[in-house]
Amino acid sequence: MQFHPSPDLPPVFTLIVLLLAVFVALIVLAIKILIFCKIFSKAGYCWAFGLLTLVPLGTLIMLLILALSDWPVRRELRALKPQTSGI
Repeated sequence: MQFHPSPDLPPVFTLIVLLLAVFVALIVLAIKILIFCKIFSKAGYCWAFGLLTLVPLGTLIMLLILALSDWPVRRELRALKPQTSGI
């Protein structure tokens, strides 16, 4: 029994699929960056922190910033909150 490999895909088709995959990946990356920029701006940070998505391990750095720091928005709310006395 002899093995006959199937014919390869035409190079043009392979190139089109590759370009489409890169295009979709860039769109997903852009949406991810926009979402993180919006999250940081709503938390009271500079929106540019969302660009850390482009850095390797940037998402981990962003999560550490959001989880472990005192958000500027919460600081403002505490400052606006009326001080109650224990009387």
